[in-house]
Amino acid sequence: MATLTQPRIARNEQRVSTGVRLHSIRVVRPPHETLQEDGLKWLTAAHVQAETKHRANTGEPPVETSFANTVAKLMRRYGCSPEKIHWRGHELSDHLHEDWQRMLVYRLAEHEKGATMSVRMAVFAQGAERAMKELYDGEMSAPDDLIHVTCTGYLSPSAAQLFTVARGWQQQTRVTHAYHMGCYASLPAIRIGSGLLSDTDHRVDIVHNELCTLHLDPSDHSPEQLVVQSLFADGHVRYSLAKEGNVAQPPSAVQTNDAAGFRILALAEEIVPDSADDMKWAVSEWGFRMALSRHVPAKIGSVLEQYLERLFAQAGASYAAEREDALFAIHPGGPKIIEQVSEALGLRPEQSTASRSVLYRYGNMSSATLPHVWKEILDTGAAAPGQLVVSLAFGPGLTVSGALFQME
Repeated sequence: MATLTQPRIARNEQRVSTGVRLHSIRVVRPPHETLQEDGLKWLTAAHVQAETKHRANTGEPPVETSFANTVAKLMRRYGCSPEKIHWRGHELSDHLHEDWQRMLVYRLAEHEKGATMSVRMAVFAQGAERAMKELYDGEMSAPDDLIHVTCTGYLSPSAAQLFTVARGWQQQTRVTHAYHMGCYASLPAIRIGSGLLSDTDHRVDIVHNELCTLHLDPSDHSPEQLVVQSLFADGHVRYSLAKEGNVAQPPSAVQTNDAAGFRILALAEEIVPDSADDMKWAVSEWGFRMALSRHVPAKIGSVLEQYLERLFAQAGASYAAEREDALFAIHPGGPKIIEQVSEALGLRPEQSTASRSVLYRYGNMSSATLPHVWKEILDTGAAAPGQLVVSLAFGPGLTVSGALFQME
């Protein structure tokens, strides 16, 4: 990976603050990873198999070679290219082979859409519980609050509740669920967590479990779904919130040198008018289904600059004066989102390097993605002490959510 250029420091390091700091970001990868090139081939094969099953059920003529060639061409045209996404992680081993009889979820030899929601949720439960244990491996100190974030699986008791009991923390740790907000959910989770901080000794942990690859529908060959199916991936991450001035870190942070973090200066969330149909995330019998309008980038772009002016003003800062010196953690909803947001704001390429890097290495992991971008900024030393970091993410609503951080 190319070395980042030395960042510039924000003009004024003393800002109005929420009094909250974010630190100790830890990532756990899914058990399987696939090169995007191989992933596109698997998706093509899955669509062909789903169509084969559909035609067998309806008595239509068998699938011809021309259909497979057409799907492959459409996948190349609409799917996210290996130049933009190199790897994607996934909890399932289904994506590693094409023996449809042996699949756990994508049982396309039995049904053109694969397994039902109950099977997918069982896989989610297993994956979330595994990741929860790994995220806290080697750490025995209990958080006062644990916020569990996901938009790809719902079970009660949740993985967070089961883990808390397994650790014997049930009298020390309160569990709060923040579900189904989509890609921007890390920012409302921080807002919720900030409200739970009662004193300087209080610690709030936020954990994301996202298994997006459980929700593919290979029987839908529309361009919109080819984009979605080639973009999303699985990911798990946790991080902590504390009052400013609380220097105590959980043992894992000390051991892994993850104590560095950000001061949270401002948080803001707004819904774009007349946009309710432009992005949807709905539960269906065969998995969750995303609807994504081609108008999303334009509608976001039309309100973004004014939104950022209001966000900066909360911290007593000027967006116009500080934009040139800030880094931007843009949720990589896809390559075009990063490009079009950067173009709309007039950003230099190095101002959003971390977002492109995370998309290239991991794909879009829904709500877990933006915390990966924050970790990338910390791990690479991209932000100098005092530098501003602008976080932006978007979701159903159409919701624009953001935060203004300052590097400690």
